[in-house]
Amino acid sequence: MNNQQAEHAIRDLWLLDRPEVRVLRMRQLSALLSVSRSTLYDWLNPNSPRHDPSFPRPMRLSAKGVAVGWLADDVKRWLNARR
Repeated sequence: MNNQQAEHAIRDLWLLDRPEVRVLRMRQLSALLSVSRSTLYDWLNPNSPRHDPSFPRPMRLSAKGVAVGWLADDVKRWLNARR
């Protein structure tokens, strides 16, 4: 999937209002929020000066915890709270 396809998928994700559980992977979340991966890691890291304790925690998508994702509803609530 190239960047343009990922952006279209993200837009479609936010336009659809279905009760299903949706998970955003790192690349999708980064594109959605227009921030780099390192910024996302900073927001999650309590030792970083840019730490944001209100930022949603990722959930493990694999047994070893290598693959992670964020619940789209959690990210949506976080965005709405920032307004």
